[in-house]
Amino acid sequence: MSPSSLSELIEEQLTLAHATDSGRSARTVYGGAGRPLRQTLLALVAGRALEEHASPGAATLQVLRGRVRLLADDQFWTGVTGDLLEIPDARHSLHADEDSAVLLTVALG
Repeated sequence: MSPSSLSELIEEQLTLAHATDSGRSARTVYGGAGRPLRQTLLALVAGRALEEHASPGAATLQVLRGRVRLLADDQFWTGVTGDLLEIPDARHSLHADEDSAVLLTVALG
């Protein structure tokens, strides 16, 4: 196993996010094929969002940089650098209040 620099990945993904029309970019950093979890680094440009989508199952978001809002039903949670948010078992969306990067961890199976 080789180490990954999350700081470098954040810079890379934010640069890519700024270059896209959607204002977002993502890269899986761990998981898949027979692994019990998947971790994906997501970058969002300020003012952009991941629109409402179904819950992936048991999952968390760790805010690595910036400020985000997680919305589900009539509730929302704000996360800033260093915060860990539990993703509710409901349709939800994620909005970036400033350039942000989060680590999405999803339990598979």
